[in-house]
Amino acid sequence: MTNEYMKKVAAVFLFISGQSLLFAQPNQRHDLKFDKLATVWDEAIPLGNGMLGALVWQKNDRLRLSLDQAELWDMRPMKGLHRKEFSYEWVHNQVLKKDYKIVQQYFDQPYDKEPAPSKIPGGSLEFDSRNWGTVQSVELQVKDAVCIVKWSNGVALKTFVHATQPIGWFRLENLKENVELHLNTPKYEGIIDTAAGGNIEGDDLIRLGYKQGRVTKTGNSITYKQQGWDGFTYEISVRWKRVKPSTLEGIWSISSQYPNKKIKAKASEVTSKAMPNNYSFYYSSHANWWKNFWNKSSIHVSDSLIEKQWYLEQYKFGSASRRGAPPISLQAVWTADNGRLPPWKGDYHHDLNTQLSYWPSYSGNHLEEALAYYDHLDENKANYKRYTKLFFGKEGLAVPGVTTLDGTEMGGWIQYSLSPTVSSWLGQHYYLQWRYSMDKVFLKNRAYPWIKEVAIFLENITTKDDKGFRKLPISASPEINNNSLRAWFLENTNYDLSLMKFTFTAAAELANELGLKAEAARWKKTLSEFGDYALTEKNELMFAPSMAYNQSHRHLSNMMAIHPLGLIKWEDGPKAQAIIKNSIELLDKIGPKEWCGYSYSWLANMKARAKDGEGAAKALDIFVKAFCSPNSFHLNGDQTKSGYSSFTYRPFTLEGNFAFAAGLQEMLLQSYAGFIEVLPAVPASWNDITFNDLRAEGAFLVSAKKVQGRITEVSIAAEKGGKTRLKLPFTKWSQKEAGSVKLTKLPNDFVDLSFAEKGKISLMNNE
Repeated sequence: MTNEYMKKVAAVFLFISGQSLLFAQPNQRHDLKFDKLATVWDEAIPLGNGMLGALVWQKNDRLRLSLDQAELWDMRPMKGLHRKEFSYEWVHNQVLKKDYKIVQQYFDQPYDKEPAPSKIPGGSLEFDSRNWGTVQSVELQVKDAVCIVKWSNGVALKTFVHATQPIGWFRLENLKENVELHLNTPKYEGIIDTAAGGNIEGDDLIRLGYKQGRVTKTGNSITYKQQGWDGFTYEISVRWKRVKPSTLEGIWSISSQYPNKKIKAKASEVTSKAMPNNYSFYYSSHANWWKNFWNKSSIHVSDSLIEKQWYLEQYKFGSASRRGAPPISLQAVWTADNGRLPPWKGDYHHDLNTQLSYWPSYSGNHLEEALAYYDHLDENKANYKRYTKLFFGKEGLAVPGVTTLDGTEMGGWIQYSLSPTVSSWLGQHYYLQWRYSMDKVFLKNRAYPWIKEVAIFLENITTKDDKGFRKLPISASPEINNNSLRAWFLENTNYDLSLMKFTFTAAAELANELGLKAEAARWKKTLSEFGDYALTEKNELMFAPSMAYNQSHRHLSNMMAIHPLGLIKWEDGPKAQAIIKNSIELLDKIGPKEWCGYSYSWLANMKARAKDGEGAAKALDIFVKAFCSPNSFHLNGDQTKSGYSSFTYRPFTLEGNFAFAAGLQEMLLQSYAGFIEVLPAVPASWNDITFNDLRAEGAFLVSAKKVQGRITEVSIAAEKGGKTRLKLPFTKWSQKEAGSVKLTKLPNDFVDLSFAEKGKISLMNNE
């Protein structure tokens, strides 16, 4: 190559790299902007740091900040659940006898009838804003996680929940007069409101039976202390000061304390210590954390609505998942501020809710935030093993499908709340954290031990049928046939079967990685003892061998082997492609009557795996337009009443939001099939696309750019070194290397890449 040619190549590379950097941070087009404050809590501006959360809105003409903390929980045991009949064997016998009403009475109804255990709300801070005129603008700046509200008389609010400290700050500027602050507390005493309630809308707080807490106001501070169940207490502290005649700054915090647990600093101590500093001092470190968060990855696509929603989902993920705090529950740090308990008790639903919530962390390059999930699961492993022995009577590891803050079972529809394969799906997340990080310490100490314990349990709980295939005594597919006797099958459902197959596949792979050859051979042998998936004559995945996919349902459980487990891959050839294509076509044909918003997010991921960019984008578009509140919260039902679902209600849960983000990432980058593929499933109309530092399996960071319909560059950086394979998106290219990288051209438009640690390569289209 001539020097002149190399100069041109370098210039092109620098131009493309510079263009990519334009999208390294979100900008104003990704912000939430309104000309008035929301008047209901689930449309409020959300702020959070994994432990603390706030919602900024207006109630009764007053500015309101709803305050929440992730560890505010009523942890009483579920009344009536732990009776002598509490066992999988007893349920199995009742199913065989077809006497199921008593099972529902013992194990399902307590969840419906009892108000707790449950997540509980904190309180709310109100400002008398009636003299400030009308609201002129409301903005959430996602770049630095700050909410700014402006009124017609010049008053402006700036508020944030600090990214790493247990405090929230607010600053009121251009005040013309004194402002009154009120701390409103949840109503725990009084007359029970029976007009609404139940699992979906939340039960009345009064049913918890608490004595009303005490509010103490002294000068420029307010403290609220509330006693909960069995010695649990929490405290809210608010302090404020005038820093200028027209400027007021304030700080708030929430602390919680459980009996016989490590003593934590009280909220009043936290605010007292922080108050000598000011808003600007804390804002600096807060904004720096968010700058680092946003530098992890970025996306630009031709569809501005989908792009904006992705940034809002990343924002909520960064606000809701943080090490040192509990992982994402149904509503995370945004518990309902409506005088009631949160929908579905705000608990940990492991039948899909927590799992979908962490899908975007892997390719989105937020593995650090994802560790909150595993910290929680590992911390509660002893409790899960107690449950495993108590309910299943077996060794190994099973996890309840519905749990409290410490992993204790809560009951509910037991086909999923006490399912034997919950820990298998959770195990896939351990596997993904390993594959995307290549952290061998995590593999040895956390991922393989979890999956091994699950494999041991499944070996113990399964038996062989007359054909020599392993099966569960009774099997289910979450929420299929609802909570009836017909929800149980005497053969493996595709849901349970795929999860069990995944467990033994992963166990064998990880054991081999660790050099445990005998254990790997054991898991491979057990894997070979499971039968094939139930298929129709048209190669459509069924619910179970005795039940085709014949009804609309929100949980795409029969198709787990396609996504998220990746056991049936498009790349496996014609038979696999027929199963994927025909199963999705049947799903579309039956229709979305019983879907929730998260069903569309999940479908987008699945259609991306089928290389259907148009279908994936359509599903994401429907999710945004029909199933999201103006503040981007997923509201479960079709808010437009356009026929996208028969559900038109609005309980807020988060999993649909995060599955949306994963769906877009799946359209832009795939690596689950043993090689890296860029832009595998994007609509033809998306002519201009950029993504930076999305993460692929093997701990590779991938960037790509498409300009006017032409892919111009692909860059790969190896965090840990090692080998990968790239499916080339062009046939002629020039390359730029940084670090030691060996490239080997293969047939069929593939290249093998061998990296030294921190090695980098960029391939630029020369076609």
